[in-house]
Amino acid sequence: MKDSFGREINYLRLSLTDRCNLRCVYCMPMQGLTFVPGSELLTAEELEKVVHAAVEVGFNKVRLTGGEPTLRQDVVDIVRRLARIEGVDQLVMTTNGYRLPYIAQDLAAAGLKRVNIHVDSLNKEGLAKIMRLGSFDKAWAGIEAAEKAGLTPIKLNAVITRGYNDSAAVELARLTLEKSWQIRFIELMPFAGPTEIQLENYVSSDEVKSWIEAELGPLFPINDGKLDGEARVYRLAGSLGTIGFISPVSNPYCDDCNRMRLTADGRLRMCLLTEGELDFRETLRSGGNHRDLVALFKRAIQAKPVGHSLRSGLFAENRTMSQIGG
Repeated sequence: MKDSFGREINYLRLSLTDRCNLRCVYCMPMQGLTFVPGSELLTAEELEKVVHAAVEVGFNKVRLTGGEPTLRQDVVDIVRRLARIEGVDQLVMTTNGYRLPYIAQDLAAAGLKRVNIHVDSLNKEGLAKIMRLGSFDKAWAGIEAAEKAGLTPIKLNAVITRGYNDSAAVELARLTLEKSWQIRFIELMPFAGPTEIQLENYVSSDEVKSWIEAELGPLFPINDGKLDGEARVYRLAGSLGTIGFISPVSNPYCDDCNRMRLTADGRLRMCLLTEGELDFRETLRSGGNHRDLVALFKRAIQAKPVGHSLRSGLFAENRTMSQIGG
């Protein structure tokens, strides 16, 4: 279904929980967060109903996020329920990978197609500094488990944060010379929570790109530098993998945005970086049926804003990133 600006909206990101087993400096404080009670999270059955309605209005790609989605004890059941819905062409997940050695095979058997794994550094000390509570060994074991389970092609997500993991950009990019992975560098975005770090430690995609080229040589654009989803993708000479840059701050892709996010407590967010939301949980738990959910999606799609207002200094302050869903 097209929104009021002619964009085809077909990509739904579902947050399964706002809880996480890490405390990345730009995302979650070490203490003081209030988490959504378990009774207020959407159940597996409710998520299935939401996706059935989403498919009817044209959504065909679903990504499971968090928090850390694998912390949901019923995550395999959720995957199984969503994978069997006709019209869901892609069912994927973003995760830190720490629990994949234990459940990757089950997730793949249930119908999950692929994972993006978040890792901000290949250096043990550097990773612990930025991701806090993080372990390089656990992250790497998760990547290996995903490959073994066939949750490929692997994409690794990293947020370069000045003063924390500057050197990680080249380390991660170098992986593509030997691995057929895509390394994706995501610009830091301002939300509620650790906003000072988000604003003051921001590094643009162009700066990260310049660091990589200074060390590893020129990056050659794929598809003439046009967007592949939300990323502009490049390749180093002779590499097996690719390097993507996601630049919502310096080079917004709002004109091509095709996605919406459902928070773990059931609010549909029309734009990641604005505060507008519609309450699906209330509809689900007050006797609403399939037609009501479809109508909510149609209303949300028509209410999707033309873009964010970061360049005007305005950003969403009603939720942290972990509360929205990454």
